[in-house]
Amino acid sequence: MCGIAGLWDRRRPDETLLSGRLDAMTAALAHRGPDDRGTFIDSERGVGLGHRRLAVIDCSPTGHQPMPSADGRYVVVTNSELYNYVELRQQLKRTGREFRGTSDTEVLVAGFERWGVRRTLERANGMFALAVWDNQEQCLYLARDRFGEKPLYFGWAGQCLLFGSELKALRAHHDFAPRIDRDAIALYFRHNCIPAPHSVYSGVVKVPPGCLVRIDSTCPPGTLPEPEAYWSLAEVAEAAALGRGRFDLDSALAELDSVLGQAVRIRMRSDVALGAFLSGGIDSSLVVALMQAHGRGKVRTFTIAFDDDAFDESRHAAAVAAHLGTAHTELLVTAEDALEAIPSLPRLYDEPFADSSQIPQAVLARLTRGHVTVALSGDGGDELFGGYNRYAFAAAYWHRLERLPRALRRVAAGALDIVPPGRWDALAERMSPALPARLRMRMPGAKIHKAARVLGAEGLHDVYRLLASHEHDPAELVLGAVEPLTLLDRPDSWPVLREPVEQMLYLDTMTYLPDDILTKVDRATMAVNLETRLPFLDPAVAELAWRTPFSAKVHDGTGKWMLRKLLHRYVPAELVERPKAGFGIPLGQWLRGPLRPWAEELLDPRRLRRQGYLSPEPVRRLWESHQAGRRDRAYELWDVLMFQAWLDAWAA
Repeated sequence: MCGIAGLWDRRRPDETLLSGRLDAMTAALAHRGPDDRGTFIDSERGVGLGHRRLAVIDCSPTGHQPMPSADGRYVVVTNSELYNYVELRQQLKRTGREFRGTSDTEVLVAGFERWGVRRTLERANGMFALAVWDNQEQCLYLARDRFGEKPLYFGWAGQCLLFGSELKALRAHHDFAPRIDRDAIALYFRHNCIPAPHSVYSGVVKVPPGCLVRIDSTCPPGTLPEPEAYWSLAEVAEAAALGRGRFDLDSALAELDSVLGQAVRIRMRSDVALGAFLSGGIDSSLVVALMQAHGRGKVRTFTIAFDDDAFDESRHAAAVAAHLGTAHTELLVTAEDALEAIPSLPRLYDEPFADSSQIPQAVLARLTRGHVTVALSGDGGDELFGGYNRYAFAAAYWHRLERLPRALRRVAAGALDIVPPGRWDALAERMSPALPARLRMRMPGAKIHKAARVLGAEGLHDVYRLLASHEHDPAELVLGAVEPLTLLDRPDSWPVLREPVEQMLYLDTMTYLPDDILTKVDRATMAVNLETRLPFLDPAVAELAWRTPFSAKVHDGTGKWMLRKLLHRYVPAELVERPKAGFGIPLGQWLRGPLRPWAEELLDPRRLRRQGYLSPEPVRRLWESHQAGRRDRAYELWDVLMFQAWLDAWAA
């Protein structure tokens, strides 16, 4: 993995100035690539490409970037891992192509030369963000992988086009004058992250997943060309769902074992030490089981333990590791350890980001990097195979609930909502011995309140939007903001699917996965020079997931049913079957305890009025409600706190 940055200055400054600006941008990404650095300058055109390298495949100088094609037409910088580079290399060798080294980047560049940029991206199985300067066409290509595992921003600073893996690179350019986009901040408060293509700054956008952007000399400064999709999840989902035949469980499990096993195998290709995150849940356990089955020797696995039993999953991870025979490492994390990570978060994430699991993710990444350079992860399994509780809720209950008059549902919602979550938790604890395993859950009070939120919904689309929203009226909170439309507001662009609940899986994969989950993983791991690979996001696995009927994903109220059935072939059910826990922390307790002074300072109404971005009154109501114990408002407050901390770090 690496960091990339670059510019195209239409003023064509002299080489010394151009090189200095590019060096500053590239240096801002040093944390993403400590092993090597390089630049390409075409002062005649005003173009510069910069690269910071984390060497994983072919650590020799033959993997150095920027890398030119053999014919001199293309120059490439890429933040990538091309998993099928061995197979593509063989295809290219059969055409007479010779290679100097063994890096996947050289294969990618040779592909551009042989097949062109778009057709190479269509063949590439990997995670990447890349920039390609085409000397022949005098144009710049920017592209991002199918699911958005790797980030890429671009925008204008006057006459100069800038791009980079992180906003830090753009900020490092002398002419970049950032303006906070209030409308994007409204989106942030709805989703706890800023969804692509938006960024926190006006005039700066993210390349959307699965897209290619072409910029040439006819593009006027200030204009952002429309991205072109080279791959469409909507098309994959539609075609796969329509092509479903008769479902046979044994055949389906055999195919899943083969396809996911192959995705794991090619992600184990590495010239440096490799391991895996292991939470003891379904997704990570299955990835580790397949690594252990298809690799040589013991897989190195890593997990963190919390000193709060309500959030500690380490004993489950240890049990799975012992059964599979991995070389397991565990780190006990105290509240003080986790709290120490908080001050670094605003600069680590570059723009407002408030998924509170960013804290344990950062701690886990630091632990893992002390032992390996590459780690496999189970992220993506929930979105593709139906792991979130909202899928089971919608499938099992919504079609019944929507038959009831909406007024009656609202009354029921009010009755559920009036009981504080803590009381629901206490009641559930008393009833737990009498409940079947699938009805037991951690922190049921919060989930009951979430269910109450959607009882008055108009339809399934409204259910999803409510469940996906942290703040239901961001424009009330963010002064002067008009919330932009997103994919969630454009059902005409969604795929046509037989099962309405599957639209939730599609929307999560297109929005929540890249904008929240993958952003969290990328920034936390790259901050410590750790590369993370996600087998569930292999294109073949995704296509198989969409060919799998929904009833085999969510079965009898249980999510990820197919994955569970496959995992049970490797790990006894009793080691992995338990309520879905997530990657949580006792944030509510911390905000009433050790984090309270820090939060009080950031949420001071006078401070909010002086800054002029947020309305102080609703923020104060949230804070007082939480401190009084009337309601756990930790996650809404975390959104505000992370925005305030970001302002302190970047907008001072």
